[in-house]
Amino acid sequence: MNLKYEEGQDIRAFIAANEKQFEENLLNEAVNVRDKIEEILLTGNINLLENAHKLTVHVVEQEEEEVVAFAKQEGVIWAKYAMTLSFKLEWVQAIRRTIWNFLYEYEKLSGQPENREAFYRLEEKINDQIDKFLNWFFISFSDFKDQLLESQKSLVKNLSVPIIPIKSNVCILPLIGEIDRERYQIIEEKVLMEVARLHIQTLIIDLSGVADMEKEVSHYLTKMLDGIAMMGCESVITGMSADIVKHMIEGEIDFGEKADIKGNLQQALEEYLVNNY
Repeated sequence: MNLKYEEGQDIRAFIAANEKQFEENLLNEAVNVRDKIEEILLTGNINLLENAHKLTVHVVEQEEEEVVAFAKQEGVIWAKYAMTLSFKLEWVQAIRRTIWNFLYEYEKLSGQPENREAFYRLEEKINDQIDKFLNWFFISFSDFKDQLLESQKSLVKNLSVPIIPIKSNVCILPLIGEIDRERYQIIEEKVLMEVARLHIQTLIIDLSGVADMEKEVSHYLTKMLDGIAMMGCESVITGMSADIVKHMIEGEIDFGEKADIKGNLQQALEEYLVNNY
């Protein structure tokens, strides 16, 4: 490499003075990332070359707090925009190798005497900072992904229990799909909270879209109907399929004692909406 060196120049100034060569060396080291730089910039507004210089400065200056903070920031950005982790790993390892290439050239040009002990101490410090960056990057990436998954799970839970107001004090809860114990717990929590929050006086629970309901869940559902009644709300159940009714008969469960039963949603709407106007 044809590098510039001025007498008394430290390693940070040496790298800055040879910025273009540093970038060329870095791109040659990161074969798979090289062609993705523009794409990554457009996707996540991430300037890989600029960030490489920033990390290099923190590493050679042994700025540990800055290394950790930068790693956390990068982890969130890469997780937020679902960037490929293998690219990041290759890029950071390319930065590591490029730093060492420049340290080697710096020692040659500066004419510093060989000192094996000092070299190994420097190697340990540089590699420790790079490893620390990678460690905190992956922790930050993972934490953000976990938070995102929890947020999405919460959204799905709310969407799976859509309580729809159709009048000031009348709401519909259309249930769709299979109801197991876990989903029942979500339904119960949401229903009781919304009955209280919206001051619902009549809740129409439509089961016409329910594919299957465990026998145990049918039993739990009677408990939820009790809870709704204790809050001063009347329950109306519509659209029970033959399979659901069969499970209830086998389990000796009778919703009729807890709620008004209608054959379908239209019948309930006619009685609780049309006829009440």
